[in-house]
Amino acid sequence: MLDRRAFLGAGIAGTAALTFSSVWSQQATPNFGPPTLPATGVKRMKLGAMEVIALNDGALRRPLGEEFVRNVPLEQVKSLLASQNLPTDYVDIPFTPFLVVSPAGRFLLDTGFADNGPPTTGKLAAQLAAAGFKPEDIDHVVISHYHGDHINGLRKKDGSLAFPKAKVHVPAPEHAFWFDDAKMNAAPPAAKGAFENARKVIGSLPADILMKYEPGQELAPGIKAEAAFGHTPGMSMVSVQSEGQKFMYVADLTNVPSLFARSPDWAVQFDMDAEMARQTRRRVFDMLVKDKAMAGGYHFPFPAFGTIETAGSGYQFKPVA
Repeated sequence: MLDRRAFLGAGIAGTAALTFSSVWSQQATPNFGPPTLPATGVKRMKLGAMEVIALNDGALRRPLGEEFVRNVPLEQVKSLLASQNLPTDYVDIPFTPFLVVSPAGRFLLDTGFADNGPPTTGKLAAQLAAAGFKPEDIDHVVISHYHGDHINGLRKKDGSLAFPKAKVHVPAPEHAFWFDDAKMNAAPPAAKGAFENARKVIGSLPADILMKYEPGQELAPGIKAEAAFGHTPGMSMVSVQSEGQKFMYVADLTNVPSLFARSPDWAVQFDMDAEMARQTRRRVFDMLVKDKAMAGGYHFPFPAFGTIETAGSGYQFKPVA
């Protein structure tokens, strides 16, 4: 374990740079202007006896290059965007954690960046305040996977806990992967930063607040973890059910829905096991269509939750009004 002083010495800003220099920051450019942020970054939804609140942490705009979709030509990607009247030179990637307010407590699903990320991120604390909550009101943080945009918000830049009274629940298979020394040593240099970041952020947490969960485990009455492997080795979703209503937080099941829901067999560059991610995407989307369940995605356009419908050989995301 790293104590607070060691954590400060390492510097979470540096660990964020390790993760995002390869996947976000080096792609960020002022050429296309800043990303479009929602005018109001809070959206509430009643779910039986519970409430689900989308809280936008910000967004990043990145040029659309050949590397973003790994298994189809760039022109095909641009054509799909153009058919939906979307820009073809760049994509906006939003970041939206969700707060589940239940009789068992307040559960925050993923964390955003806190004050560690690029300037168009780090909005979560303000959104929480607008929704009537303080960071101290969060009882539980549920992490879907260990990519930096999901975990770096656990700590502020000064090393303090962003949610000081919360237990932090992490997927056991995900934790096992990123804390496996053999896997880290075998990783290419460009990937080692993600291992180091996970160890600095998660490894620095006090042992009495870090709770490992297994896929399929109930975290609280009506709140259950579900396996969604592929994007990372242990990524998990969270299903929330109350009084016959269902919401599924799908985390990074799909990155940009206008691309990877519409064409679910396409592979975004961030999927660590593209074939497993593809199978998981189709399995989960088929279930959401069949169950007519409300779905929320971390990178879905705000308000980031709505329904999934079939569209051609794929699906489309229909946000709530």
